[in-house]
Amino acid sequence: MVQRSLKRLLFGRPLHNRELSHEKLPNWKALPIFSSDALSSIAYGPEQVILALTAASALTYGFVPYVSIGILLLLAVVTLSYVQVARANPGGGGSYSVAKGNLGEIPALIAAGSLIADYCLTVAVSISSGTDALVSAFPQLNPIRLGIDLFVLFGILMIINLRGVRESANAFVYPTYAFIFGIAALIVTGVYHAVTGTHPVLPPESLGKQWTAGMLFVLLRAFSNGCSSMTGIEAISNGVPNFREPEAENARVTTYAMSLILGIMFAGISFLMMHFHILPMENVTGLSQIAELTVGRSWAYYYIQFTTMIILYLAANTAYNGLPPLLSLLAIDGYMPRYLSARGDRLAFTNGIIFLTLAAAVLIVLYHGNTEHLISLYAIGVFLSFTIAQSGMVIHWQKDRSSGWRSRAAINGIGAFITGIVVIVIAVSKFIHGAWIILVFIPAAIYVFKKIKNHYLAVSDQLGMEWVKIGKPEPERKHIVIVPIAGVNRVVQNTIEYAKILKAEVHAVYIGTDAAQTEKVLERWERWKPGVELRTIESPYRTIITPLVRYIDRIKHKGNPQDFITILIPEFETKAWWHRVLHNQTGWMLRTVLLLYRDVVVSTVPFKLIK
Repeated sequence: MVQRSLKRLLFGRPLHNRELSHEKLPNWKALPIFSSDALSSIAYGPEQVILALTAASALTYGFVPYVSIGILLLLAVVTLSYVQVARANPGGGGSYSVAKGNLGEIPALIAAGSLIADYCLTVAVSISSGTDALVSAFPQLNPIRLGIDLFVLFGILMIINLRGVRESANAFVYPTYAFIFGIAALIVTGVYHAVTGTHPVLPPESLGKQWTAGMLFVLLRAFSNGCSSMTGIEAISNGVPNFREPEAENARVTTYAMSLILGIMFAGISFLMMHFHILPMENVTGLSQIAELTVGRSWAYYYIQFTTMIILYLAANTAYNGLPPLLSLLAIDGYMPRYLSARGDRLAFTNGIIFLTLAAAVLIVLYHGNTEHLISLYAIGVFLSFTIAQSGMVIHWQKDRSSGWRSRAAINGIGAFITGIVVIVIAVSKFIHGAWIILVFIPAAIYVFKKIKNHYLAVSDQLGMEWVKIGKPEPERKHIVIVPIAGVNRVVQNTIEYAKILKAEVHAVYIGTDAAQTEKVLERWERWKPGVELRTIESPYRTIITPLVRYIDRIKHKGNPQDFITILIPEFETKAWWHRVLHNQTGWMLRTVLLLYRDVVVSTVPFKLIK
């Protein structure tokens, strides 16, 4: 009762299937739910560009606008492409569904593996970045940053998402709009001061650039770092079924709105970084420096830091709305465990949410919540899925050939070409910084997908019914019940009495490891006279499991292969949970061995103890 009450308090009452339609989102709620990842990336994306450039030389800062413009152009292309994906796949699934329908199994699994990696990293990076924003404002929290990360992950995000889509929307919608308002006000204020102030709009040190040996590689690495700002663009196409009708049209409008807001904020923050000539500082984010230089350490500064921290934490929710439905599709197709396709009490994909939480926790712990190290793994997975999705859409439009198909195919073709180049750029520029891990993970994920699929196919083949023609005689079968005993007591008595009412051939078996003890058991059995013969097996090596399993094998091989053999294990149930540690270990081991390696029925006959 207490457990049920606690569950209701944390996760809410169970929802009926018919209430699924009430979980659909209007556009104004869907925007913060699905765009928090993309919008929050302006807290670290522009800074990562500068970090890559200034790590090479002070005379590379002037390349920031060129890299930023390249990222904005790519954002426009990817946005146009994913609008087409959402329109063509109203059932969701994004790049996986597109690839499965147009490119075949392996490209679809590559896209799935890429998205799984990206979504898990999205949660880890978003939470770590949120803690960075908090530590920037309160440096004394730095020693416990890892604990803060894990508390936010398990104590807030997982619980809210387990409460269902509508609950997470209600929790996250207003903080996201508060962040958008705060960043918009910061950009407007900062640009106004830059234009009207006495200092240069762009100081000379922010314009210095010098082409040196290896500069192309530096620019490519800065570009790939900045592309982390585009992760999350695909989330809407993965979650089209979560929109209210007409789902595809609402998803299209929301995608345009998200990209427009992201583009304006990215351009504005990049400009202010150049205006203030922001340089990387330990435990202080670039956005924190901009806010302090623009509004000072006033309430507005803490508002920016607080809403940034919240949106970065909530950005992880994009993955919670994208990955569980994708895992559900993979499970339905047989590439992931079937239980990932099931909705929980609150109509959320409960098992997928737990899977994502645990995977993100592993990444956070392994990398100690270091955002820079996690970002080194970032982006390659999502851009690979971008490329696959858009390549698949080219094939889709060629098959569809509806009005305007050529222009749509051209948009997706250009997008596939550009994002394909970006994949190569990221793979080369970030290879030694961690991208190799993702390049290893994706083939490993495909191998796991295929193994799971083959397993389900093999199980389906073995469980298929062999329909028997009417009139064909059934072979005679016996039911043999084997009761292993450790002594003569009320537990054994209870089990033997149960075995006898099954109308089966009952074998009571005792494994003797000591001659004197065996004699004592036989004597007590004779005094009891249960009407069942006791078979004793000597075990000079004092092992119990092996002789008993051999006896079961002999019975099975001696009789008809069609006979049913049931093993009834006498077992007493203790009153206190910790008492179980002291009893029933042999029964547990026997049950495990038989269930895993023998084709027999294994059942426990419990006897309840009252104290």
